Amino acid sequence: MNLPNLLTILRILLTPVFIIFLFYEHPYAQLWALLVFIVASVTDAFDGYYARKHNLVTESGRFLDPLADKILVTSAFISFAYMGIIEYWMVALIIFRDLFVTGLRMAMSHKGFSLLTSKIAKAKTGTQIGIIIFILLFLGIRNIDLDMVKTVIQFLRQYEFVYYLSLFVTLFTVYTGLTYIYDNRAEIRQFLS
Repeated sequence: MNLPNLLTILRILLTPVFIIFLFYEHPYAQLWALLVFIVASVTDAFDGYYARKHNLVTESGRFLDPLADKILVTSAFISFAYMGIIEYWMVALIIFRDLFVTGLRMAMSHKGFSLLTSKIAKAKTGTQIGIIIFILLFLGIRNIDLDMVKTVIQFLRQYEFVYYLSLFVTLFTVYTGLTYIYDNRAEIRQFLS
């Protein structure tokens, strides 16, 4: 057990804390959820960097790191759908893409095939984390009794910013899945034959 793996496990353990704060009945609970989510996201950036820099990449880390990311991000999206903030079909597409790509990667690596992870996949993760932070901030400030905050919230609601940003993230996520399959089509063909 090394520091990057401990940080990955911490991210998994922070997920239920994040969910509890998200649904907790307190005026600042969603801001606490935002803080927990940001801390968990920072551990994601730091553990991979630290593992590569200090040559601490392990098989368990390669397995746990993306799993921890998916647990955290998927929990947030499912919670938002349950709260009526994001459409269920959007969450279903995001989860399907991640499960499909992860399952394909695992099945192919089991048979000795390695798949290329594109830079666009990192952008996908960034957009997903970005929309989650945006929604948490929206939830956290909507009860603040300041005229400026009320104006911003009204503007965001009037132009359905959350819906359109969620739609963009959903479509981008699906696009990255299709790109992933296209970029690895030769290896996938070999795997299937």
